[in-house]
Order: sequence, then C-alpha cells, then structure tokens
Amino acid sequence: MSDGATQRPNRVLAGVGRIPATLTMIGLVLAAGVIWQGLWRPFEDSDLFDVVAYGLPALEAGRWWTPVTGTFFVNQPWVYVFTITGFVGMAYLEWRRGWRAALGYLWVGQLFAVFAAALLLWVLSLLPWGWAQAEAAALDVGPSGGTMACIAAAVGLLRPPWRVRGWLVLLGFVFIAMLFWGALADLEHLLAVLLVLFVDRSLRVQRTTVREQRLIAFIAVLVLGAVEIITILVPTDGPFGPTEPASGGFVDLAIDVVVILVVANGLRRGRRWTWVVAIILAVLNILFAMLIVAAFIIASQAQVEATIDGETELALAGGVMWLLMLVYLIWVRRAFRARRKSRIGHQPAPVVDDVKRMLHTHGGGTLSWMTTWEGNSYARTTDSIVAYQRRNGVALALADPIGPAASRTAAVEEFIHDAERAGLIPCFFSADEATRAAVPATWRSLVVADDTIVDLPGLEFTGKRWNSVRSSLNRAGREEMTFRMTHLKDESWGVQQQLRAISEMWVGEKGLPEMGFTLGTLVEAEDPEVRLALALAPNGDVDGFLSWLPVYGPGEDGAQKVARGWTLDLMRRRDGGFGPVMEYLIGSSARLFSDEGAEIMSLSGAPLAHDYPSDAGMIAALSDKLADALEPVYGFQSLHRFKEKFHPRYETMYLLFRDESDLTRIGGALTRAFLPDATLRQFAGAGLELVRGDRD
Repeated sequence: MSDGATQRPNRVLAGVGRIPATLTMIGLVLAAGVIWQGLWRPFEDSDLFDVVAYGLPALEAGRWWTPVTGTFFVNQPWVYVFTITGFVGMAYLEWRRGWRAALGYLWVGQLFAVFAAALLLWVLSLLPWGWAQAEAAALDVGPSGGTMACIAAAVGLLRPPWRVRGWLVLLGFVFIAMLFWGALADLEHLLAVLLVLFVDRSLRVQRTTVREQRLIAFIAVLVLGAVEIITILVPTDGPFGPTEPASGGFVDLAIDVVVILVVANGLRRGRRWTWVVAIILAVLNILFAMLIVAAFIIASQAQVEATIDGETELALAGGVMWLLMLVYLIWVRRAFRARRKSRIGHQPAPVVDDVKRMLHTHGGGTLSWMTTWEGNSYARTTDSIVAYQRRNGVALALADPIGPAASRTAAVEEFIHDAERAGLIPCFFSADEATRAAVPATWRSLVVADDTIVDLPGLEFTGKRWNSVRSSLNRAGREEMTFRMTHLKDESWGVQQQLRAISEMWVGEKGLPEMGFTLGTLVEAEDPEVRLALALAPNGDVDGFLSWLPVYGPGEDGAQKVARGWTLDLMRRRDGGFGPVMEYLIGSSARLFSDEGAEIMSLSGAPLAHDYPSDAGMIAALSDKLADALEPVYGFQSLHRFKEKFHPRYETMYLLFRDESDLTRIGGALTRAFLPDATLRQFAGAGLELVRGDRD
C-alpha cells in the first residue's frame, strides 16, 4: 500500500478523534432509535412519547425531566436524516473549540429553546390567537434546538466575509420556516439561533463594505422572493393561519422566478436600474398592504363584518418586510450606482503615454512594461495608475500599481473601491509582495508564478553549473553564429519578414492563437523601447530571436536615465536552425546587459506553470486544467525547466482576490485575458470546456 493510501485512513482516524462529544451524542440518538424502534416506526405514536417529550403541557404536568430525555428521541424515522446531519455544526464547533464548548452550546441551546418556547407560548396562548393556543398544547422531541445553536456558533467562527453570509442564510432559513410552518420545533430553532446571535455578537454589520451592503440586499430579495414562491406552490399553516396555493400556471411562476433572480443578481452587482426596480416593487407591496389595512378600517367604521385570514395576514407581513427592505435600500443607496459601463478611477482616464511617463519617473516591476500593451485599460488613482482588463465581470489588474512606492497602499485601496462601485470583482494578477501587503487583511492570495531573476553584476559563466550555457556559446562561435541586439524598426525589410515568418510558422502549428495579457507578440516588439536579440547564421538567416522589455527604476530627481533591467518576452526559433539558439541568445544578452550596467535580467514567470498547494481551491483546478490542455501547445512547464539552466533566484507573484466565491469569475476572466481571440471551436479543439464570453 502506498504512503498516500495509508495516510488517508490515519487522517480520518485523527479527525474522528477530535470530535468525541459529537460522535457520542449521535451514538446515543441512534441507540435510542434502535432500542425504542424509532428508526423504523413513528416514535410519536408510541406510549413512551408522552413520558419523554418536552413542551408546555409536559412542564405544566410536572414532567421536569422531559427537556433532557426528549433530546435523545426523534418523532419520525425520516427525520433522522436531518437530525444526524444537524450535528455537523457541533462537529465543526468541537473541532475548532473543543468538546466542552461544543457540549455547552448544544445543551444550553437545547434547554433555552425548550424553556423559552414554552414560556413564550404560555404568554401568547392567553391571547385569542389560534396558532399560539395550538402550539402551546403540542409536544416535541429531538436535539434540533441544541444543534441549531451549534450551527449558529459554528457560523460565528467562519472568517469574513463568509461569517456575514452564513448568518444571513441561517436567519433567512429560520424566519421563513417560522413564517410558513410555525411548528413548535421551528419556534425552538428560531429562539436557539437568536440566543447565539445576541450572546456571541459575531454578526456585526454596522461597518459594512459596499460589497456586503449589496450582499444583504441580494439575500433579502431572495428571501422575499422565496416567500412569494412558497405561497404560490404549497399550502402553509404558520402563525398567520393557513394559506392555499395561488391559482395560475407554471408560466406565471417562471416569470416571477426570473424577475426575482434578475433583480437579486443586479443588486448583488450594484446595478442602479435594479435598485430602482426593487424600490418600485417595495412601494407596490407596501401600498397593497396599506390598501388592506384601509379596507378593514373602512369596513369596521361601516360596521361591516370583515375577517382576516392567513393569506391576508401574510400580505400584511409581506408589506412590513418590504417596508424594512425599502428603508434599507434607501439607507445604502450609494452602494447601487454601478452602470454597465461605469468607469474606474479619476477622470480623464490615463492613456499609454501617461503610463510610460510614470514608468520613466517612478519605475516599475519586471512585468510593468506589459501594462503599456493594447487591450489594457487604465484607472487613475491619486498618485498612481493601475492597468487592468475588464473581463467576465472582473476588473483584472495586471501586476502592480505604477507610481511612487509610498502610494502603493492608497492606489490599491482606491482601485478596489472604484471597481466594486462599478459592480466589478477586483483582483490583482502577478502582483508582488508589496501589493499583497497593501490589499485588505481579509483578502486571499495564491502563488501563480515565480519570477526568474538573474542578477547581472559580476555575472560570469564559469564553473560546472554553467556548462550548458557555456557549451552553447562556444558552439555558436565554432559555427560562426552572430549575435545582434537591435530594435525591430531598425532592421531591414528582409529581416523583419524573416521574423514574421518564424513567428507565423510557430503560431500556425498551434491549435490556438497567440496568447496575450502577459505574453507579447511582434506587435508589442515594435515599441522603440523594446529591444530585440537576433541570432544570425553565417548566410544571414535569422535562426532565432528574443524580445526584451525595459525594467525602469526611479531616476535621480524624478528623471529616468537608463533601464535597470530587462524582462524576456518573445522566444522564437527557426526550424532546422542552430540547435541551442535560445541558450545562446539569453547568454549573449546577459553578457551585454551586464556590460551596460544593468542590474537584473528577468526570464519572466511562465504562466500556468506553478505547483499550487493542496488547499488552493477551484482556481488551482481551473489553472491546472488549462495548463494541461495548453502544455502541448505552449510548453509552459518545459519553458520553466529551461529557465533553470540560468540559475535564477525567484520572486513570488500572486493572484490577490477577495475570497473564494470570486474564483469562478476570475478563472473565466483569466482564460479570456490570455486567449482573447480564441474561438469556441479552438477552445474545444484544445480540450478546454466552453468558456463564457465577456460580460460587463
């Protein structure tokens, strides 16, 4: 048996050993089900039910033990599925905080739910309220009050922003269950969750971000939509009385569902028009509730008998909920200003010349020159410029903000704020450690590449480890190869045609077009600040070429004099030419740059060639799948291994993002950024799944 196979059972046993209290409770519940046959017969029909079940009648009759004994029984066999599943919250709580905390939340939550529900129903049953009187006479069994308290406590342990999301979903669930079914168990669940909410105080929304404000509105609309759909589909019998399914076909229901989903999704993305639609829906529902109230007032004044049934009460309750929704939407109205083409950053937006001036003045990283390429947009912050691409609803920032190092944090914060205001998902691709430190503390990061840096001062190709490069240089001398560092526009028409032919032949052999984003073409090499390294055969043929992008550092007194380094971009070779042409070109370039006084030479980080950690999640799975499909086409892994011949040091490049819920959209945005011109047929031919087109 392999080590991996033996480690898996060991990890399972270690995990089981960390939740003994949870497993004990589950075992006791199942044992009670076997001994008293509740696993296959309805326990509520047995003679023992009245003896062990808890509720107001049991307490009034002096059966003080029932809050404890009733915890270990389940009323129906099919309910065991939900009962056992409900212990997942206790298991997570025990895993994180230990068995004492888990048992404390379980039993305090259970006992509070039982006694508080009994007390509340005793008070409400004094009123002429049929639901309260019926539930006051009901009995119940099961640990669900305690397990719901554990689930609420477990939600409070989640890291932001999942904590707020978890609380909103949990509260929506218990309130809807109470509103439409309102059984004794539903009341106990609600009370247990509210207890943890007020005791733990883990839900704090007083300083919500724009994203969280939109998320709250999104979930609220889904809850209100669920209320409407439930009343259309199924009969209910909650605190407001029974309701019957509404008349109408599935077409009406489908239209309602589509409208709800469109409005909710628009609010999630901060769209102004959906905010207006939500305001209109809220006003209409409030007016409808007000009309009902007015009708009953008029009827009472006219001494006409009028009754309020369950459906009328639900309409009134819906009006109250929509009123709360209206107040909230008005309160956070500034979060809903995004339009389909909302601009990011201070206006007017920068142009490429502004970016180049900023690079010349303040310098940049090894990928910064790529921000000058076509396809990028620019967001102007107070002192810096952020280059980004708008794809798949994502503001995909390339590399780091360009500007003074002291303004890095402010530039990152402004870009994130403006992107979210525009309804876009902000993220940074191939960012350095300084940008990683500048994003909010709640953001996540993944390593996407390792920039390969060769330090040039004192570089000598001596010693055993340089044998491969030295052999290539010596062989080039014997075969009378010529090295020339030049600019594309300075070359003759014939040489330029050779370069294009080599490049087109390379592209023609691929199933996909040339990649973009962080991979340039001959179009980008035409820039006069980009240098071209040529390997010329004795007959004048070009056997291979490289393009080098400038890496500027801050100049003296704000004036940049020379590049401090160069970044490798294009690597192309002619079939049948000089064998080790790439080693020859890179080695010769390194010597030249070193003689010129450059500090570094970056061989760049091969995209999609990084080994992700085991917990990297869906972006790692998507990137690995894309890399596997493109490896025969672009050879990223082999390219990464080739660069190791030059013994570089590595600087980590990160993907920075808010949280895991953004990764699906970011994955699609990266795919389209790298392959903006690929057709669906080319994606399929390369073995990739269908990639959705860009959407704002």
